[in-house]
Amino acid sequence: MAKVSEKVSSVIDQSDYLSRDLSWLKFNERVLDQARGTQHPLRNRTLMERLKFLAISASNLDEFFMIRVGSLYNYLDYHKQRVDYSGLREVPFRKALFTTAQQFCRDQQTVLTNELLPLFAENGLQLADYESLTVEEQSEATNYFDRAIYPTLTPMLYDYTHTFPVLLAKVLIFGVVTQNPDGADLQSLRSEDEDDRQRLSFVQIPANLPRFVSFEREDVIVFVPIEEIVRQNIKKLYRNVEITSVNLFRITRNGDFTLDENDDDEVDFIDEVRQKIKNRRLGRVTRVEVETDGKGETSSPWMLNLLKKRWEIDDLNIFESQTLLDFSAFWQIIGHPEFKDDMPRPHAPVPPIGLGREKTDDIFEIIKQRDLMLHHPYNNFEPVLQLLEQAAEDPHVLAIKITVYRLAKRSRITEALLKAAENGKHVSVLFEVKARFDEENNIREAQRLQKAGCFVIYGISRYKTHTKLLLVVRNEGTRVVRYAHMATGNYNEDTSRLYTDIGLLTTNEVYTHDISEFFNVITGHSLPNEYQYLITAPRDMREQLLRLIRVEADNAKRGLPSGICIKVNSLEDKQVIDELYKASQAGVPIRLIVRSICCLRPKRPGLSENITVRSIVGDFLEHTRIYYFHNNGDSKVYGGSADVMVRSFDRRIESLFYLADQRVKQLAVLILNYNLRDNVNSYELNEDGNFQKCEVLNGTQPLNMHQQFFEVTEKEVMEARLFDPEVKPAEVAQLEEEYQEGAERAIANI
Repeated sequence: MAKVSEKVSSVIDQSDYLSRDLSWLKFNERVLDQARGTQHPLRNRTLMERLKFLAISASNLDEFFMIRVGSLYNYLDYHKQRVDYSGLREVPFRKALFTTAQQFCRDQQTVLTNELLPLFAENGLQLADYESLTVEEQSEATNYFDRAIYPTLTPMLYDYTHTFPVLLAKVLIFGVVTQNPDGADLQSLRSEDEDDRQRLSFVQIPANLPRFVSFEREDVIVFVPIEEIVRQNIKKLYRNVEITSVNLFRITRNGDFTLDENDDDEVDFIDEVRQKIKNRRLGRVTRVEVETDGKGETSSPWMLNLLKKRWEIDDLNIFESQTLLDFSAFWQIIGHPEFKDDMPRPHAPVPPIGLGREKTDDIFEIIKQRDLMLHHPYNNFEPVLQLLEQAAEDPHVLAIKITVYRLAKRSRITEALLKAAENGKHVSVLFEVKARFDEENNIREAQRLQKAGCFVIYGISRYKTHTKLLLVVRNEGTRVVRYAHMATGNYNEDTSRLYTDIGLLTTNEVYTHDISEFFNVITGHSLPNEYQYLITAPRDMREQLLRLIRVEADNAKRGLPSGICIKVNSLEDKQVIDELYKASQAGVPIRLIVRSICCLRPKRPGLSENITVRSIVGDFLEHTRIYYFHNNGDSKVYGGSADVMVRSFDRRIESLFYLADQRVKQLAVLILNYNLRDNVNSYELNEDGNFQKCEVLNGTQPLNMHQQFFEVTEKEVMEARLFDPEVKPAEVAQLEEEYQEGAERAIANI
């Protein structure tokens, strides 16, 4: 197996930045780490929970090879130059990336083989091959094959007279090597070379068939992979033909595409999106997972060499497996009725902090009392749904405006908007149809809304609309009141139970004016004045954040209190990273909480000594984005949709919203505080680019924030602090006066 050379490793280590793609693989290592038992003694996770994380790591890797590796091949295949943040050119970087990915896949197999499979028996299940079934079970499996599987299978021959078939991505495929009896095929005998006499055909197992066939015994449920049943019966597809080898494999294709968005014709744009979706099935092959025996050998090296030539790949693209192909298949076992109780029941949501004791069901009255912060999934998504559903029915509501990136499959959001349109409300929906892998669902839902009379905009040319904003306009007699919701997460009631996010409900006229202006910009032709509470992209978000970082650096140089704490999914933008490096060198303490990709290298002497980076990976997927700047004790805190990425600043419509209400701001501070104190779900990024699991030190108590947030009190919220205790305004004034006096003395002495 190829190894990263010392020269390549040296280039990577010397770079002041960490590779985006290598950093992502480190993130998936942390996901896989959740499937291990010895690493998490405080969790005591069930087997099903651990299988869940193994399945997630496999699904993540599929998308990685479709998008990130697909993007790399867009450079390699078209001979375009690229220098990775690690300092490597595209060719050596490909080797480093694939070598790391190969090791990750071996780690996956080790976790399954050494840690999880030994637990199957005591948990009442067994993963079995065909031979381990009883005679009765084998008969049942054969009957199932004849009845349900056989009619769906189609052998596809590839030889001198048959073109190479289109093989689907992410499905199980058998490569069957056959040889006709002597004399049966004159064409196959045109050469004495044995390779010329071999014939290759492919059998794809439809993705809509269950991956496992289960058999219930007295004390155990036996799961047999469908490929084992097909393998046992595959001769039924090849009558009177000699099968020399049967080879199971699975491919991943490039799923990364861009759109030509110069044409403003809406119909053409939607058609192009649909065509690009179809073209994904023809994308270049980026990975081949292949089944091997106990010695790491494939059944047919001849077939594998043919595939490598056909798809212009090499050994780096071949991922060998001695276990199951595609660990995402374990979702079927996890969801089996017999094992559903082995997954912990979710904690019941708790009321939002600051909700008060209002006894009304009128969401409008509740929001008018004060700004209300929702912290999902600890607070449920119901207030947002209630706002939309009540607005749809309320005769006083005049208009609803919303941005949509991803929706639930059976979306109450869509139903509320349809109802509002039916009731004569003006409904404007900015629907992002380019949301990756949700394109078809978004097009379908957008067209439903459009047919119902909603004003639907299918995204903005050149940009993805990623911001999450909602505005309800209501006539309340003497005045028109606007109700707003701003969030870090999608308008998706399903993911709100699994992702951590924050959302702000408000009638504050500064917010609602800004949001009205923002909608006028993205749905019409308007150039707004300065927003008061919003920072938007692609307008000036990067510059605004750079300015806030520079203020902290200036304060640190002047001896004033300073500090930066940022919680995002990914941190990749070089300009922001460089500014954080400068702030660190100025003495600003910087605490970064980055779930997945982090290209900033912390703790490097002379560069980033004052920066720490941690990642939280646990029961919920961390999705909240919060930006905190100490600002001399008068802290500025923002939430919003944007990560610190080039695409967020330059290629997306994003927004960050200032947290003006003190209680709301304090809740955001508490969220950051708990993230920094968590010692159950946390990993610390070292200077070498590797993550280290945080431990519960002697004398400290475990703090699992994914549990603790269900028990937060308002007292804890209001007492939460970051860095040093907040400096009071009088103390700030005194420090400023001392600074001025010092500066005047310094000038006088020159």
